[in-house]
Amino acid sequence: MNMHIHRLLDEAFTGVEMTADARDLKEEIRANLVARVAELEADGAAPADAARTAIAELGSIADLLGSSAAPAAAGASGGTAGAASRTVNHNELISRHKVRPKPGFVVRTTLLSVAAAAAIALAVLAAFDVVGGGAASVVGLGLAAAAVLGFVTADSLSQETSSNYAMPLGRAALWGIATLAGIGALALFGAFAVNTSAVALVVAGSALAVASIGLFSWLGASQTNRHKAWVRELGEDYSSHTAAWANSETSARYGMYAGAIWIAGVATAVVLAIAVAWWWAPIVLAAAIVLTMLVQATMMHRSSKD
Repeated sequence: MNMHIHRLLDEAFTGVEMTADARDLKEEIRANLVARVAELEADGAAPADAARTAIAELGSIADLLGSSAAPAAAGASGGTAGAASRTVNHNELISRHKVRPKPGFVVRTTLLSVAAAAAIALAVLAAFDVVGGGAASVVGLGLAAAAVLGFVTADSLSQETSSNYAMPLGRAALWGIATLAGIGALALFGAFAVNTSAVALVVAGSALAVASIGLFSWLGASQTNRHKAWVRELGEDYSSHTAAWANSETSARYGMYAGAIWIAGVATAVVLAIAVAWWWAPIVLAAAIVLTMLVQATMMHRSSKD
């Protein structure tokens, strides 16, 4: 489904008083736009271009609605005028735009979460030798839990919510992969704690941890706004969260800092685990996580002040 058309349609109706007639017209327009976008995509247009073309072909929303439904302050500056013309309160907006979760999504998320929790519990019991299997069981159960939680993450992000448009499947899948890699790294570190002679486990776990941090960092740095128009009109302050990453230089610096922290952290963890004691590895890696988050918070704070 082309999600661009829904975002652009909401933006086209920004500042319009959403009476019953306006809502009916909007849904009628939505259906026509979806059909038009499908035609344009069939002719080879990119999804985003097809959506923009279909919206442009609409013409003026005010003309479609009639002058009585036009924005109350058409000559004023965009977002402020639209917000000032609203007569509905916050709760009414939430109720009007509420999107109920799909029953299938709720059921599978619940079942998969229970399965992941059970796998993690069994992995912990195996690590403490309460159940048999040792390091092999910790790895197998841990990676199974990681795969399930990665799927749940991707599946959740690909759902439309009351305030956000659905994330494209490809990008949601990358969030799932990053989650899988992060939890998988913890599983491998746990297995190494059970069998400290298996150095390959901590090496593989470190590689997964670096991959997870790198992918999460890239996804965070390249994230675009998914808020619906009505949420933005309420003045939800998402700009301060994304402003730091809108600047390519800031993103590049953060990537270099995070990479340096994790290369040094993984190398130190491996050396200490082999030369001193295995339990130094998770301590060092936990310190690397904290340091990475501090660097991110510091850079975002500085950028928001600029």
